[in-house]
Amino acid sequence: MFEIPKLKHTDSGNFFLMAGPCAIEGEEIAMQIAERLKSLTDSLQVPLIFKGSYRKANRSRLDSFTGIGDEKALRILQKVSREFDVPTVTDIHETTEAAMAAEYVDVLQIPAFLCRQTDLLVAAANTGKVVNIKKGQFLSGAAMRFAVEKIHDSGNKKVILTDRGNSFGYSDLVVDFRNLPEMKALGAPVVMDVTHSLQQPNQSSGVTGGKPALIETIAKAAIAVGADGLFIETHPQPGIAKSDGANMLPLDQLENLLKKLIRIRQAVA
Repeated sequence: MFEIPKLKHTDSGNFFLMAGPCAIEGEEIAMQIAERLKSLTDSLQVPLIFKGSYRKANRSRLDSFTGIGDEKALRILQKVSREFDVPTVTDIHETTEAAMAAEYVDVLQIPAFLCRQTDLLVAAANTGKVVNIKKGQFLSGAAMRFAVEKIHDSGNKKVILTDRGNSFGYSDLVVDFRNLPEMKALGAPVVMDVTHSLQQPNQSSGVTGGKPALIETIAKAAIAVGADGLFIETHPQPGIAKSDGANMLPLDQLENLLKKLIRIRQAVA
């Protein structure tokens, strides 16, 4: 895989991990999560990219939490990177955000609903940063070829592709594991977004549901079929998280899960 600044343990043979809270809720909780993730992944030799959304633009309801302020949240991501010596990733939603976020993070993420937005992809590519494109819930893995080409044709070869499930009816998602080898054939590292693929969107309450009990199932299957990385949102208390708590992994359960996944990785390598 291409080089990502500050990414450690890349020679361990393990998958890499994108992990952190859904949204940056404040400095104290972000640093608490980052400290635990750093300690855990160092001990297990798992490459870590710390994730956190500086703003949640895709919300069902107007009164849903969207963030603590763009610059404030981005500065927290920058502090995490500096203090724990890890790369960071965050979402961008409009072309004007690409250059702004690129000043603070190492990886720019394109949300699944926006993966066909040409101007957004080109703006991300033009920053020179690594671009992580989430596969739309409405697309096949093979169809992501065109998103990859948009980045490459803009002069940037640093692309990661992430699956986060496909729409199943109106209020559920399913994971088609054929998408992982299909995307891998495009020449990009492939990630399974475990927690978002277990969402139950479009609930009548306007709050997304989830099936976190299946996190281990999806993660194991992804590693077994050759995923290069996993994306897992985690929080010390998902029940009080300000975004996506219904499908997040409790932070104290991550160590046991990673140990199981490492054994699977070793078995299939």
